[in-house]
Amino acid sequence: MALTIFVFYFLLYSILPLPSLCTDPDPLQDFCVADLTASPSVNGFPCKVASSVTSADFFSNVLVHKGNTSNVFHSKVTAANVLVFPALNTLGTSMNRIDFEPNGLNPPHSHPRATELGILLRGQVMVGFVTTGNVFHSKVLTKGEMFVVPRGLVHFIKNVGKGTALIVTSFNSQQPGIAVVPTTLFAAKPSIPNEILGQTFQVAETVVEDIKSKFAS
Repeated sequence: MALTIFVFYFLLYSILPLPSLCTDPDPLQDFCVADLTASPSVNGFPCKVASSVTSADFFSNVLVHKGNTSNVFHSKVTAANVLVFPALNTLGTSMNRIDFEPNGLNPPHSHPRATELGILLRGQVMVGFVTTGNVFHSKVLTKGEMFVVPRGLVHFIKNVGKGTALIVTSFNSQQPGIAVVPTTLFAAKPSIPNEILGQTFQVAETVVEDIKSKFAS
């Protein structure tokens, strides 16, 4: 009987993901500066040869400058992930800078591989997310306040102040990934059939085509 129970739990834990494996795996060395010229492996890039690593690899100015907000959403996300800061490889962390013009919006999106933690450095914004139970949580933040968005949940950030806004966020993944709802649905290549989107949103296919045209570029 005891052996049967042991086998049952062994098989159960073999097929179910363990909480400790739900984020980037722990590194097995001090660092592994990514060799971006190589193809990524399952959990990151191969390491640069240790003899070619320099102090410069561990510092970056990628978040110093304001992003170009000249777009339909009047906001810009500047990512500091492993693709632009190779020293993050295997370390399970990354950051974003988000700049907003007045009325700017970081549209509904999700990060499939990371929880997001942010702090508002300038301005006034509304942050909101929706749980898998379809519950909407939101708050208007002022300078210095923080927020957290659990992994994988759809969320947005809207500048509701009179001036510009600036947020810095961090993630527990070197490459959190992003799925932006409007561009995912209406700008996919090849495109999702109008019939599918029309039925999903209960609108005419001409409405779907009009929305797609706004994201054509």
